[in-house]
Amino acid sequence: MSSEFGNNFITISDDDGNDFVLEHLDTIEIDDTFYLAFFPTDLDESDDNFGLLILRSIYVDGEEVLESIEDDKELLSRLHDIFIERLSSDEDGEEDEE
Repeated sequence: MSSEFGNNFITISDDDGNDFVLEHLDTIEIDDTFYLAFFPTDLDESDDNFGLLILRSIYVDGEEVLESIEDDKELLSRLHDIFIERLSSDEDGEEDEE
């Protein structure tokens, strides 16, 4: 992961070499595996796929790599619900403090 944009932003590249800047929102650990929630910084609201992106942290040759978990729809759905609940409760807490 690159910290080029600061602690909350990373740049990732897809298999075609396209770079994307993502804002890191939250991390959870389930069964010794870390899952990270991101929000794209270049949102295109006309794109049906825009929204929360969840990646799994793995180590390859001692280096952290983020991988997609789209192959496990049940896990992805469960993680999505957990992250949305956590992010919603964070927003509710911020509103209460104002």
